Amino acid sequence: MTLSHLPAPAGPSDDVSYEMWEGQTAVLAAARAAGRRAAAWVRSLPAPPLPAPVGDWLSGELPDAIETAMSGLDPQERDHMAPDGRVVDGTGGVDAATISILAAVPVVLPEAGWLAPDQQARLLAVTSAVTGAVCLIAQDPGTAILHGLLTRLCAVLDHAARPAGVAVL
Repeated sequence: MTLSHLPAPAGPSDDVSYEMWEGQTAVLAAARAAGRRAAAWVRSLPAPPLPAPVGDWLSGELPDAIETAMSGLDPQERDHMAPDGRVVDGTGGVDAATISILAAVPVVLPEAGWLAPDQQARLLAVTSAVTGAVCLIAQDPGTAILHGLLTRLCAVLDHAARPAGVAVL
């Protein structure tokens, strides 16, 4: 089998212009707002009856990570091909430490026994929607923005992070 590599682009990789997608600014602003609402909901969850590291994490690090991820979405940080032909995974504008905090929720959640099952399920939905938003922006920002995929994930995020007592439709 013979592999043929494509030639490297003529100039440095940073000389490629970036054009915003139609509606990008509004969609990303809505995502930031949804992230702030979700973070506020996580911060409003009840504290553990006795001080616990998980309780501090749930009221501090986790909501900060949610807000950071949703406000840091960057379509320019998408999957791409390096000049040498390597595929470079995009970050969606969110650093690995923030993603690591979000990914820890399913592992840490069993230690948050003071939360009601509904709160735990909604917390999983919130972090799943946030990590999904990052993946969408990293893998295919044009489709995510132009076809409403990010907007739909933000609707899921808002639904999961609804205030206590708000009816489910």
